[in-house]
Amino acid sequence: MRARLTAGLVVLLAVSCAAVGVAAVYELNGFLTGRLDQQLHDVGARFPASLEHGPVKPSDHDGDEHGDTRNQSAGTLGVRLVGQTVTNAAVVPSGDKATAVNVPVTVADRKDLAAVPVDGQGHTICLSALGDYRVMASPGLDRDVLITGLPMEPVTSAVHRLELVASAVFGAALAIAGVAGALWVRWSLRPLSRVAATATRVSELPLASGEVALPPRAPESDPRSEVGRLAGAFNRMLGHVEDALTKRHASEERLRSFAADASHELRTPVASVRGHAELALLHPGEVPPKVTRALERIAAESARMGEMVDDLLLLARLDAGRPLERVPVDLTHLVLDSVTDARAAGPDHGWALELAEEPVTVTGDAHRLQQVLANLLANARLHTPVGTKVTVSLETDDAMAVLKVHDDGPGVPADVQPGVFERFTRADRRRAEVAAAGGGAGLGLSIVAAVVEAHGGTVALESRPGSTAFTVRLPAGESRARGTARPATSGR
Repeated sequence: MRARLTAGLVVLLAVSCAAVGVAAVYELNGFLTGRLDQQLHDVGARFPASLEHGPVKPSDHDGDEHGDTRNQSAGTLGVRLVGQTVTNAAVVPSGDKATAVNVPVTVADRKDLAAVPVDGQGHTICLSALGDYRVMASPGLDRDVLITGLPMEPVTSAVHRLELVASAVFGAALAIAGVAGALWVRWSLRPLSRVAATATRVSELPLASGEVALPPRAPESDPRSEVGRLAGAFNRMLGHVEDALTKRHASEERLRSFAADASHELRTPVASVRGHAELALLHPGEVPPKVTRALERIAAESARMGEMVDDLLLLARLDAGRPLERVPVDLTHLVLDSVTDARAAGPDHGWALELAEEPVTVTGDAHRLQQVLANLLANARLHTPVGTKVTVSLETDDAMAVLKVHDDGPGVPADVQPGVFERFTRADRRRAEVAAAGGGAGLGLSIVAAVVEAHGGTVALESRPGSTAFTVRLPAGESRARGTARPATSGR
């Protein structure tokens, strides 16, 4: 904006200077040309009339001189025409010479001289031997035409000098005005620059979640100016945003506290229900088959509910920012154990490993990282049909441990992918069937995202029909190996 305002100021000033310069040059040229016309009137046709009888000697001073150059300024032109023919053409020389000098006249010059109107007015022509001349034609006594002329060179020189002076002065004025205008615009827009700086700092804040401290408000200037009104409106908007963020943070804190308290309080009654169901199943007496089946379902659902409560409690703790254990963890060993457990839980799937040549170590909480692997593998097992191949690869890349779980199943629906790491999101639309088969409540991938983020890593999903890959990137520890992943055990 500063550049555009300064450029606009300079352009307007340049247009004004150009208009003034053109007007000054035009007026000066007209004024000086008018002076020449007046001189031509004053001189009259005496000099061209004297050319009819040829030049005179300097000693001839009687009243009927021939080529009379007395009282004629140097460069005065005299031309005599009879009909359309130039009979005489001479010019008054400079210095003390009193004899007129003949002027060679070309065919083009004759045409121009013959075309001069006999109206007693000044006209400008260009002669090949003399250049531009201001001439005036008047009728002679012998039915001839007498033309008197004065050179335009003094007028042209004065106009050129004015053009040079105006260009220099206006150029300097434009340069000074440009610098001064830039400084003035910069000073005038300082409040707007402070508003922009405040807006930039606000845009760099993580406003998505958590407690947010907004930067100091932009200083307000004169409220009657546009910039002052903008600063005031911006500060009021920041106040509304800060109030909304504070209320949202308080609401999130209450929700986290409720989830943690509810999860903690639910653990005891769920464990009690499960314990009573298992105790009833151990009763030595005869129990009807329907009762036995009901008790088994109570025990199974109590166990599943207990796992859900534990997941909710874990998410609440991660949301609260509770620190995790930070110790060296052999991620390769965790991958081997997790794939072994997954193969036992899903023998109808194909399981393959691709590991780096040497163990990959990260710093973190081994139990939580084991839960990440278990959730990813359980997700691949529960949401893909029998016979699906699941490949787990682990390698290092640019100081990052890269864990990828890939399957060739049907893929995650496109409309579900944007929120796949949100809580209670399910990609399998047959929710009841999956739940009946032992599936969770849609918290597995949200736990994966929360644990990975708590370790300073990232998790991403790439899915299309026939190919789904979850990629986890974690900061690698000191004991790590670079290189191409090597295939390991595989099987169904």
